[in-house]
Amino acid sequence: MDNQVPKYVTQARACFLIGMPEAELNRISKESGLGHVERAGSQKETYFTYEELQRICRLAERQMETVS
Repeated sequence: MDNQVPKYVTQARACFLIGMPEAELNRISKESGLGHVERAGSQKETYFTYEELQRICRLAERQMETVS
């Protein structure tokens, strides 16, 4: 049985893992340039590394601090 952790996660999985709404993840991803989009015909999916998710969490935390 293969127990390796995947290198990339989908946007839906990323939202679940970090507890962030998809719209917020999209916004931070676009503003920061984190994540990458794969296209297959008319379909597209955004993928993130775990390192990118850590950076997104830190960016979101900083943004919350400036709002407070």
